[in-house]
Amino acid sequence: MNQNTTNPLGTEPVGKLLWKFAVPSIISMLVISLYNIVDQFFIGRVVGTVGNAATNVAFPMTTLCIATSLAFGIGGASGFNLNMGAGNKRKAMYFVGNALTMMFSIGLAVALVSFIFLKPMLVFFGAPSDGGADSVLNYAMEYVRILVIGFPFVVVSSGGAHLIRADGSPRYSMVCNLSGALINVALDYLFVMVFRWGMSGAAAATVIGQIFSFGLVFYYMKHYKAAKLELSHLTPHRKIVFRMLHLGMAQCLNQLAIMIVQIVMNRSLTYYGALSVYGAEIPLACVGIIMKVNQIYFSFCIGTSQGMQPIASFNRGAGKFKRVKQSYLIAVMMTTVVSIFAFCIFQLFPENIIGLFGRGNGDYLIFGEKFLRTFLFMTFLNGIQPITSTFCTAVSEPNKGAFLSLTRQIIFFLPLVLVMPLIFMHFGRQGIDGMMYTAPISDTLAAIVSIIMVRYVFKKFDKIEKNGLETEI
Repeated sequence: MNQNTTNPLGTEPVGKLLWKFAVPSIISMLVISLYNIVDQFFIGRVVGTVGNAATNVAFPMTTLCIATSLAFGIGGASGFNLNMGAGNKRKAMYFVGNALTMMFSIGLAVALVSFIFLKPMLVFFGAPSDGGADSVLNYAMEYVRILVIGFPFVVVSSGGAHLIRADGSPRYSMVCNLSGALINVALDYLFVMVFRWGMSGAAAATVIGQIFSFGLVFYYMKHYKAAKLELSHLTPHRKIVFRMLHLGMAQCLNQLAIMIVQIVMNRSLTYYGALSVYGAEIPLACVGIIMKVNQIYFSFCIGTSQGMQPIASFNRGAGKFKRVKQSYLIAVMMTTVVSIFAFCIFQLFPENIIGLFGRGNGDYLIFGEKFLRTFLFMTFLNGIQPITSTFCTAVSEPNKGAFLSLTRQIIFFLPLVLVMPLIFMHFGRQGIDGMMYTAPISDTLAAIVSIIMVRYVFKKFDKIEKNGLETEI
């Protein structure tokens, strides 16, 4: 009980806490986005459209690493904060140690599998299997061969940032990611623009930045504030691991869903692009740019949701439901303001955005401008679903969080990607144009379902307060 009354997560104003935790989280997420988009920026200017298409094909591998980091980073952080809120410090530290072990182990396994099965994986991810030395496939293979070296380090550095934030050090968490990203930017310029190392240079710059961030996370774990991290905490315990996966399932499934959608999108863009006036390479390059630019905006939403997580989890564990609700409502208001601003940028300056990543021919700009405006038309609603999904996980409702994480990508978006091009072709339009309308429809439906779900969770909290019922955390 003393922990509940003295910890600032349970006493300071919620708005102040959310600002304190969300801003570093947002910066951290922006930095993660920079890892992906900086490569695209320099590659687009030196290698060109084919290079941008290659990074888009390789992107699902990075998404898989982020899914792993979120599963155990968010899951470990939620388990840690829930147990700290309930006054169970001893159990809380096992969530931290087990998370670190699992993240590094799985990151290493993903790197080995990716290296061994590199070519068939990239073809499966959407790279055209034909072409010579300057083909999308060859550029993607050159890029990923080096990128896989950093997989264990990026998983631990990204996931470890959540564990550091959960320990009450959001600024250090931000520094871990920010320093690595700045190194990546500087080395990208040096390796790609100055030394002209192309795809290999961009990949090497990314890996070096990831290793540096990993070093900062490793250093912090030796000085964890809540309690000393011991070797026994690193030994995986089945109950702890499964609880982490349960708590981190929503964010992990959301990233896995994004990866599946990326693969289906790439294959569809290659197929329908080849049937259109644009060819296969222009849609692959343009949509890769659009998805990564959207990821910059989405970093605000995800960062806010991550900043909300320790506040909601701690107060849920302490039974302070009014503060739990406040954390959600303030987070939604913050993301909605940012979402409206992003919507205006996307609609007013699409050509400028596409042009930042290299100048293609007229078809390149025409397709990119049209696709960006339509695909991101419902951006102003996009903050609701990630906030609600993370909130449900943070307050020990992981099944609801997992379901919400699947709504936009799997339940709505994926079927539309498969159906909309066929509908357009049936009416004499290009199939590639039908893919533009999948996102705005999915965004609208996901927002509606999220609002319905959070109303149900709020009512459950009211019932617990009224009847004195409690659930296991």
